[in-house]
Amino acid sequence: MIGQNLFTCLPIDVEREHFETLHQGSAFRLERIVSYGQATASGEWYDQDQGEWVVLLKGSASLLIEGDGKLDLLPGDYLYLPPHKRHRVECTHAEGETIWLALHHAI
Repeated sequence: MIGQNLFTCLPIDVEREHFETLHQGSAFRLERIVSYGQATASGEWYDQDQGEWVVLLKGSASLLIEGDGKLDLLPGDYLYLPPHKRHRVECTHAEGETIWLALHHAI
C-alpha cells in the first residue's frame, strides 16, 4: 500500500478546474477538486441527484446556495448539500489553487 498526499501532484493547467476521483464504491465517490480562480458559469447551477459533503482544504471560495444565500469558505470549512440543493461557485481564490475534498453519495 502506498500513501499519497492531497497537496502533491497538483494539475498544472490553471485554465480549468480539475476533478480527480480518489476512491469510489457502488454508492459513493470521493474526489479531489482543484480550482484556480474558476467559478460556475453565469446563470448555471449545480443540481445533483446525489448528496455531497465537501470540505475546503486550501485557498478560499464563495458559494451561492439557493434559498440560503452566500457562504464564504476558508480552509477547514465544510458543508453538506442534500440532493437537488441548487448551488453555484461564485468564486475561488484567484492567486494559487483552491483544493476541495468532496464525497458524493447515493440516498
